[in-house]
Parts: sequence; C-alpha cells; structure tokens
Amino acid sequence: MVTLAEVARHAGVSASTVSYVLSGKRPISAATRLQVEQSIRELGYHPNAGARALASNRSNIIALMVPLRTDMYVPVMMEIAIAVATTARTHGYDVLLLTGEEGPEAVRRVTGSGLADAMILMDVELDDERLPLLRGTDQPSVLIGLPADSSGLTCVDLDFRATGALCVDHLAALGHRDLAVIGEAPAVYERHTGFAERTLSGIRSRARELDLRVLHRPCEGGYDAIAAVLTRILDERPGTSGFVVQNEHAVEPLLALLRRQGRAVPEDVSVVAICPEQVAVQASVRLTSVSIPAQELGRLAVERLVAKIDGRVTKEVSLIAPELTVRSSSGSAP
Repeated sequence: MVTLAEVARHAGVSASTVSYVLSGKRPISAATRLQVEQSIRELGYHPNAGARALASNRSNIIALMVPLRTDMYVPVMMEIAIAVATTARTHGYDVLLLTGEEGPEAVRRVTGSGLADAMILMDVELDDERLPLLRGTDQPSVLIGLPADSSGLTCVDLDFRATGALCVDHLAALGHRDLAVIGEAPAVYERHTGFAERTLSGIRSRARELDLRVLHRPCEGGYDAIAAVLTRILDERPGTSGFVVQNEHAVEPLLALLRRQGRAVPEDVSVVAICPEQVAVQASVRLTSVSIPAQELGRLAVERLVAKIDGRVTKEVSLIAPELTVRSSSGSAP
C-alpha cells in the first residue's frame, strides 16, 4: 500500500503539504496542489479511512436504514437506495446499508458507535418509534417519508395525499362514481406506514368533496388474493367502474381477472396505478399512473443531509408534487 510519505517524496514536498492538499485545511498554491494530485494518481494512493476518521472526527459514511420487509415492493426501495449511494459518492460519502427491522435499536447503534456521520431513514411510519431518538441527538438525519408530526425533522417524500386526490380527480372527470382502492398488504396499514395512510387519506377526502363512493381493500398481492378481493368488491358494489391500485404485486393479476370476467379495460373498467413507471408501461394494458420518483427522492435526501452536515439551513419538509400520466387503462365510465 502506498503511504502518504511516499507521495510526498514523489511530489518533492513535505508530508504535511500532502496532508493539507487532502484535507483542504490550509491554502496550497495551485501549482503545488496539481503536483501532489498528479503524484497521488500515478502512485494510486488512497487515504487510510481509519486514520482520516480519527484526524477529522468524521467517518465520511452515511447510514441508510431501509428495512426490507416481505410486504413491501423491494425494487422501489432498492432504486431509492442506489440513488442515495450514487449521490452520496458525488459528495465524498460512502453508504452503510442497514436492512434489518431493528427500529430504535439501529438508531442507537449508529449514534452511539460513530459508525456514520449522519442517517437517512426509510419506511417511515406515522408514529415511528425511531423519531424520539432522532430528536434527541445532534447527529444529522433525513427521513424519506413523512410522519404524523414532522416538527424538528427533515423529510422528503412524494406528496402521497395529493397523489390519492389526483387519481380520484382523473376518474371523476371520466364520469366514474363508484371507486375501489386495492391497497398494500394489511400489515402495511397495521404499521400505519406513512405513504399508504396518506394516499388513502387523499383518496377519501377528495371522494367526499366530489360525492363519490369509495371502497378500500388491502391485499397481499398474487392471483388468489386479488381474486378474493375483486370478488368481494364487486359483490358489495357491482357498479364499481374505477380502480386505484397501490400494490405493484396486484397489477397483473387484477388485469388478468378482469379479462376472465369479460370486463374490458378501459371500456368497462378503468384502472389507475400508483407505481414505478416501469411497472405501468410493461403491464399487459399500459397503465394510467402516478410514478414513484425513486431516484429524485434518493438524490434529494442526500442533498438535504449534506447541507445539514455542513451546517446549512434546509427546509424541514420537501414534498414532490405528483404527476399523472394517462395511458391505455383509463377511459369514460360506461
């Protein structure tokens, strides 16, 4: 392994000069800086992470807490995680991925051990048990998600309440009066996960304003589960003609079941999904949808966090406005 002293000898400068070039703690002439940087490249020098952390009292690591649960759509979570990692590298940070369902214990471990300089938390619940610990520490943090009380916290998210309202507006404008929401797995609502609860709140609120009827049915996903939910919906509300789907696993089984029943999409039934764009465009019927801005959420979270680490003022809550793309799955009510 190349040492700092070897870089100094190669560049013809003192070891302290190389250290100052790396740390930026003292001004160095442009010519000397270029000379040192060229030697670093030629020799393939990499600063020792442990020594650098001791010297600066920083690890240059961001902890990303992303519990991987079987009832969540993992590809979206991982797309956000990749966006966090790639954006963090542009700011000189590496990412420590914590995927366990440890809750407050994971926060205690990070804040008490110096594992990371800051934290990003995903899978945020309305009354998340991790939040009191975040409010009680000086370590910078950002939530990808919005709890019921966001005071004293920095949060970024899609505006899921507005997303739900937007889906209702679209179906109402097409003349649909009876709507059904096929939601996430029951456990997601039992945990009061923020994005699911806020979407449902937006749907119900706008439906009341427009005097529409709405049924909400959580669903595990998969053909048999969707078949049971669809049968229940149509038994209770035979006139249901508009579906809002917030469950990626339910999309294709729902379309297949509607075909088997002889219900054409969109002539007989309209379907609007809240899902990644890839899911919407690759479905057997191209879905009208509100896309999940995973990459933007990851990028924005890191930028807010780096600003906090640097002591800059940031907005407490940043909500991305939803955009609905009309495709082949929605049309006028029969």
